Amino acid sequence: METFMVVSTFTAGTDMTEVMSVVAEEQAKVQELKDLGHIGALYLATRDRGTVFLEIFAADIEAARSTVMSLPMSKWWELDIYPLNAPVARDASASKA
Repeated sequence: METFMVVSTFTAGTDMTEVMSVVAEEQAKVQELKDLGHIGALYLATRDRGTVFLEIFAADIEAARSTVMSLPMSKWWELDIYPLNAPVARDASASKA
């Protein structure tokens, strides 16, 4: 499994009343995908930026996209998908000196 950060931005002109009508459905689907190990962290920056950040675990970028597109709110999102590298230990570069 690879790890991806998906930046999901609401498209211009999205009617947030429509979005709010699927909140319960969205929350249930997110929980289901978390239980399956497909979603890790989820962060909302919707107030000022209209953006949702999703940590996705998938075999490849297309599987990551498919996971996000299974969410009810995805029909209002533009996606930017980033494959993530494993973190580098802080002192790793210092030990090579």
